[in-house]
Amino acid sequence: MGRYFLETMPIAGAYLCIVVLILAACEAGILIGRHHRRTRQDEGALPSVGPMVGGLLGMLAFVLAFTFSMASTHHGARKQDVLTEAIHIGTAYLRADLVGDVRGPQIKRLLGEYVDVRVQAAQPGGDIQAALKRSLEIHDQLWSLASSAALEHPGANTALVIGSINEIIDMHERRYNDAIRARIPGTIWLGLAAIAVVTMATLGLQVGLSGKRRLVGIVPIAFAFAVLATLILDLNRPQGGFITVSQQAMLDLQTRTNAAKK
Repeated sequence: MGRYFLETMPIAGAYLCIVVLILAACEAGILIGRHHRRTRQDEGALPSVGPMVGGLLGMLAFVLAFTFSMASTHHGARKQDVLTEAIHIGTAYLRADLVGDVRGPQIKRLLGEYVDVRVQAAQPGGDIQAALKRSLEIHDQLWSLASSAALEHPGANTALVIGSINEIIDMHERRYNDAIRARIPGTIWLGLAAIAVVTMATLGLQVGLSGKRRLVGIVPIAFAFAVLATLILDLNRPQGGFITVSQQAMLDLQTRTNAAKK
């Protein structure tokens, strides 16, 4: 359940693994319950397990809701970051005209390349490390051009360009943090898995003590839990799976910058 394992396994494979894990826990509980029923003949065991199952199901629901909320919050932050970054880059692109005919076109060219790099990195299978390296190089080049313009021609116009470049650099760090570092911790995944296994095993124990398998009730629970857990996993992986962060704002900006080059 480590981070690397969760981020590399295909979504369909993760769903099947979760279903198998839940059904295996239920089957283990059923076997234990049947064995206890045959050997102990304890009539009070079944009524005592019922409240335990209810409490564990409530705990599992709480942890699922907490984890889903965390993943949804991270996903929302990533969507907002794309829009904010597109706005900052677009503003800097327009303000580049304020630093003259020499450095202005150079800044615009670098910003156009920067948009291409960011869009490419956000695609499934994009090379994030290469994009990160080139982004930092473009930051240095943009800052060199803007600071040189400010030293030669200090004033309100160059200050606006400097401010826009600063916002782009700051936004890069925020977006990188939200996209790469802001993930559900592995300890929460381990806790969720442990609670799910214990809950389903206890549910299976209740079924085993009753002497009836009742798969009609267990299988839907396993499938429903697997669907919800897979959705959380998908939200936690912005570059893979079925739920992705829309790059439309950056794509629109890329279209405008490409059109301006012609």
